[in-house]
Amino acid sequence: MKISESWLRTWVNPAIDSATLANQLTMLGLEVDDISPVAKPFTGVVIGEVLTVEQHPDADRLRVTTVNIGEDEPLQIVCGAPNVRVGLRVPVATIGAVLPGDFKIKKGKLRGVASYGMLCGASEIDLEDQIDGLLELPSDAPIGVNIREYLQLDDQVIDISITPNRGDCFSVRGIAREVAVINQAQVNEPEFVDVQNTLEDVKQVSLKTEGVPRYLGRIVRNVNIQAKTPAWMEKALSHSGIRLHSFLVDVTNYVLLELGQPMHAFDLAKIEGDIQVRQATKGEKIVLLNEQEVVLTEDVMVVADDAQALAIAGVMGGLSSSVTDTTTDIFLESAFFAPLAVAGRARRYGLHTDSSQRFERGVDFELPLKALQRVSALIAEIAGGDFGPIISAEQSDVLPQRNAIELHKSQVERLLGYEIESSFIADALIRLGCHVTEIAQNTWSVVPPSHRFDMVIYQDLIEEIVRIHGYDNIQIKLPQMDVELSSYKDQFEISQLRQTVATLGYQEAISFSFADAKLEKQLNPAVNPLMLANPISSDLAAMRSTLLSSLIPCVQYNLNRQQSRVRFFELGLRFDYQNAENLDELKQTPTLAMIAVGSRVPEQWHVKTQDMDFFDFKGEVEEVISASRLNVEYIRSERNWLHPGQSAEVLVNGQSIGYFGRLHPSLESSLDLGVTWVAELDQNFILQSYVSNFTELSRFPSVRRDIALLIDDKISVKEIQQLIEKTGGELLDSTWLFDVYTGQGVESGKRSLAFALLWQHPSRTLEDAEIKSGMDQIIEVLESTYQATLRAS
Repeated sequence: MKISESWLRTWVNPAIDSATLANQLTMLGLEVDDISPVAKPFTGVVIGEVLTVEQHPDADRLRVTTVNIGEDEPLQIVCGAPNVRVGLRVPVATIGAVLPGDFKIKKGKLRGVASYGMLCGASEIDLEDQIDGLLELPSDAPIGVNIREYLQLDDQVIDISITPNRGDCFSVRGIAREVAVINQAQVNEPEFVDVQNTLEDVKQVSLKTEGVPRYLGRIVRNVNIQAKTPAWMEKALSHSGIRLHSFLVDVTNYVLLELGQPMHAFDLAKIEGDIQVRQATKGEKIVLLNEQEVVLTEDVMVVADDAQALAIAGVMGGLSSSVTDTTTDIFLESAFFAPLAVAGRARRYGLHTDSSQRFERGVDFELPLKALQRVSALIAEIAGGDFGPIISAEQSDVLPQRNAIELHKSQVERLLGYEIESSFIADALIRLGCHVTEIAQNTWSVVPPSHRFDMVIYQDLIEEIVRIHGYDNIQIKLPQMDVELSSYKDQFEISQLRQTVATLGYQEAISFSFADAKLEKQLNPAVNPLMLANPISSDLAAMRSTLLSSLIPCVQYNLNRQQSRVRFFELGLRFDYQNAENLDELKQTPTLAMIAVGSRVPEQWHVKTQDMDFFDFKGEVEEVISASRLNVEYIRSERNWLHPGQSAEVLVNGQSIGYFGRLHPSLESSLDLGVTWVAELDQNFILQSYVSNFTELSRFPSVRRDIALLIDDKISVKEIQQLIEKTGGELLDSTWLFDVYTGQGVESGKRSLAFALLWQHPSRTLEDAEIKSGMDQIIEVLESTYQATLRAS
């Protein structure tokens, strides 16, 4: 919002310069984006009166004028402006003047006629051109006076960024209140005295929606349509960035900017019957003041008569009831529209108006009467007229309430961390317009003013206190906190999980939770994709049942751009809806997904390029699992989108928490992928907490024994290893498989498995007899359980 500094200082004028004023506003939370003069610097321009106008002897479009600028002799100036005439008072740039853009005025000749200056239009002195030609000044403009002084062009324009919670500051009055509070100054408000009623004419008002708690209006007849906007009002509006229109529009704009109350004037002759504020009917149309026709919906509130909608309430008036240059009788509207009833309606139709900007943020619900009295007084003073009584319609049950807030000094100190004097707390709140009652020592009951919608809880009051006290005065002090430590429990954090997978050479992908339904069916023909009612695109129309439907397109995109080695991982949700009868039963599972295509390691000179195989990928998955300290088992996976011989389910306590392996070759072919390795693991299991258990390392030597078994190839290595560990008991420290052999010397249907067994006691050295007894027992159990035989070396 832009406001004129000189206008602001008529309301409150502390003894500070412009820079200090701007800094004060910024520190109050009203950030000043810019402060600049109304017009760029220029010199040597005074007010002059045109005495004579004659045709130029050699140019049809030029006139030779003589101009009085208050000196002994008038100046001869050649001018081509179409509106130059005798008696006109205009800005005159004299010889030696420097206009904006470093344009210097010198004595010259135009088609042989000497010219001793230049008559100026608005743009020559850095103002906006309202007409084609010279800037026409009032007939009483003092001749010879510097134009910067007369038009107050040294006035500063303050551009303030108002936050959404401070709708009360969208006015000169609102900003003046803030300046007065911080400088402990007095606000010079105008008197809000109503004009004398000379008519009994009224328009009855009916409120048919809760969106308008209060609506005021009055009829004004016989307004002087020839009345011009006074120069002081024009300056105030133009310096504040408001375009000038007719007087009736200008005066409502003036009160809007002065007090913050949007108002509207309807042409009384164009209103049929009485006024009603209601919700629009479906499909109802209105042509707005900007000549835009809009189709209204039922959630849009309108001001209407008995025949049609006259305005979108709180947004913009309609063209059919607008005032024109021939309007003499008007109906003035001043209302309080609830913020939620106006919010978003303007943007729906591509509009952004001063009215909607204020109503959306909240206008003082006690202001409509004062504003209507103010605008009536200005109209009566400038354009005359006969005024009817003010008609007021209210819905008291939906008017905003200002409830008392109890504030304790201890709350202030606890929240801020330092002490503020009780006298300052009470005084600051009073200066902010609050009604403050001390109900006990250092305890107050505070009722916020009607214009402060944002003051609801005691924390809001403390925010105001520290704002007025000054953010620069906040004391630097370390907080004192009594912290009770909870019991420590190790937790594999999600950040550690990300780091672990990234360390393996994978890059994180962040994708939508939606996928291509066609790809979902390719991955799992049994799935019935859950489709979105309003998808953002056709290839993101289904909720994904697997993160692979998001990662595979990423891999395809990279492969199509000559990236032969691609590795991605994603932490996100997959949705299990196959057994869900309704959306409430939809299961969302946080999942870690990995996908890898290409060589085992990046291409380099000292290592031969090798394709990744099952065990390479399994090793990477196990890196993740081991980092989370999960105790897992593996079994062959039966998922139909995986290679039947190069995939595995990951089990924890017999429950599957995911899988890893190669995509099915037919799927790789249909998706134009090479050998592709994928994994999905339940994130909740990986991130579950664990308790670290430490066992002291044995100081006594270990003994290794190896056995090679001929055994049926249908028996899994895991089963054999579990049986060895169970039979070996406490003396068997660990065991692992180190060799697998099939071929010559091994009959069909069998294979040779070689296991290493490490024996160790924590407190003594083992004897050979103990180790031999343990080995014999293991061999005996393997022979009886699996019909295994020792293989001769």
